[in-house]
Amino acid sequence: MIDFDLLKVICETPGAPGFEKPVRDLVIRLVKPMVDEISIDAMGNVIALKRGRESKRVMIAAHLDEISFIVTHIDDEGFIRFHTLGGFDPKTLTAQRVVIHGEKDVFGVMGCKPVHLMQAEEKNKAPNLKDYYIDTGLPSQKVKELITVGNPITRERSLIQMGDCVNGKSLDNRVSVYILIKTLEFLSDKEVPYDIYATFTVQEEVGLRGAMSSAGHINPHFGFGLDVTVAFDLPGAQPHEVVTKLGHGAAIKIMDGSTICDYRMVKYLKKQAEDHNIKWQPEILTAGGTDTAGVQRYGKDGAIAGAISIPLRHLHQVIEMAHSEDIEQCIELLTHAVLHLDEFDWQP
Repeated sequence: MIDFDLLKVICETPGAPGFEKPVRDLVIRLVKPMVDEISIDAMGNVIALKRGRESKRVMIAAHLDEISFIVTHIDDEGFIRFHTLGGFDPKTLTAQRVVIHGEKDVFGVMGCKPVHLMQAEEKNKAPNLKDYYIDTGLPSQKVKELITVGNPITRERSLIQMGDCVNGKSLDNRVSVYILIKTLEFLSDKEVPYDIYATFTVQEEVGLRGAMSSAGHINPHFGFGLDVTVAFDLPGAQPHEVVTKLGHGAAIKIMDGSTICDYRMVKYLKKQAEDHNIKWQPEILTAGGTDTAGVQRYGKDGAIAGAISIPLRHLHQVIEMAHSEDIEQCIELLTHAVLHLDEFDWQP
């Protein structure tokens, strides 16, 4: 069973791109007892090192940041305009609660023109981000005392259990943060073949920036990306559009919009899944990318890299959904992948 309480606190702790400190502090506190050394680089990536028998370097990247917003303007009435930090579907934002992280946390609601006042052509038009504002319910003077341009904004949502699934904000990519922490917990009293650099990266949602930076100074021999992927196993989906399905196990990435995974790593991950009776499914995602690209390409020598992905419904929307069994299978697959790296023939 997953540790729901731990996953809940990880998901609900704020961490907008470039403003990851709250979730970073949480991760440091949780991981410190499990590893030999922990450091924070200049960009804010957390690098937790567990030493192995040999000095080859294995980088595992799970990003800390969540899709969020940033304050760009406060008008004379106290209404707040904003810009996105990461990709959002505008139609999902109407009447959603958010938290503006200013001098103190301030709740707000995203609003736009009421449907009763829309012209026919407005009702039929897809919403645009510029149509939205945030209403805090506070007078203008108080808003300007507490909030300034440049403050980050995150979604206000709780993680809940829903059937066999978990549902809430920021499962992209806090579910991977959880998986990496649980893997480190399992490995804490075990010997590993190579040095493990468990890297909790920043600013993935705005361009894989933390992974690029950290891979540059880790220079890994092997790399694993940990991130979510599309599960479009929903009404109306054509078979070729599905990508992955909830409850069908860990996804082994073959490619996405930023990475063609090393064929050796794909073969290796499939072998680990089959050898250890881990449920898995292949993933080809033709658009979008993950930290796998940074891990693979931004070390001085490049890395033999691949990725374990967690199927996610409603990706990059206000709430997201993952299957508990898939999460467990991802922990199993990552654990075995780390433990058996020295037993595989990595020759080209």
